[in-house]
Amino acid sequence: MSDIMLKVSGLKVAYGGIQAVKGVSLEVRKGELVSLIGANGAGKTTTLKAVTGTQPAADGDIEYLGRSVKGQGSWDLVKQGLVMVPEGRGTFTRMTITENLQMGAFVRNDKAEIDADMEKVFATFPRLKERRNQLAGTMSGGEQQMLAMGRALMARPKVLLLDEPSMGLSPIMVDKIFEVVNDIHQQGVTVLLVEQNASRALQLAARGYVMDSGEITMSGDAKMLLNDPKVRAAYLGE
Repeated sequence: MSDIMLKVSGLKVAYGGIQAVKGVSLEVRKGELVSLIGANGAGKTTTLKAVTGTQPAADGDIEYLGRSVKGQGSWDLVKQGLVMVPEGRGTFTRMTITENLQMGAFVRNDKAEIDADMEKVFATFPRLKERRNQLAGTMSGGEQQMLAMGRALMARPKVLLLDEPSMGLSPIMVDKIFEVVNDIHQQGVTVLLVEQNASRALQLAARGYVMDSGEITMSGDAKMLLNDPKVRAAYLGE
């Protein structure tokens, strides 16, 4: 049995006549934290949307746990443990924090385990526990990002896809979010992190992929990419 959890091969995605993703291939192995970095508009989010079934792929294949899942809906994929925290968080603003977390477990029916997992989420995010009865829409952006991550964890992901979790957050909140991503990974969840903050993403990851104009232009050991002059010039502002 291969330890490759997620494998994307020759993925192409088009919006209208525009090729947004041009033959991308990448893989994530069991227990890894892999970062996909690149400038805004490079095609990172589109790649994740195709992987999770919210954007149709024009060509290529997506394998999850050794089987092709291309064309499957996101509902089916969540049930199989492939879960995404979308860019912009997507919390249910008119529901409480507790109700949002319960929505994360909608594919499950193991009541006692769900309650235990909610306590785990509250241990990871004490701020959510303090405000468990507050409406999600009244929280700050950073708190909503924590809620979106907590909600994803309630689905018991085998592979967690994070799309720009630090975007638009204050520096203190960015530190907290990266700390939590690391904690989630340490708990044994396999993570694919899409992030514009290249330096922070590569510091956390074991391996990285660099995406530019819909293509993977570099890949390899995260420390190697972090020290690469081309990466530093393009993405780390040097």
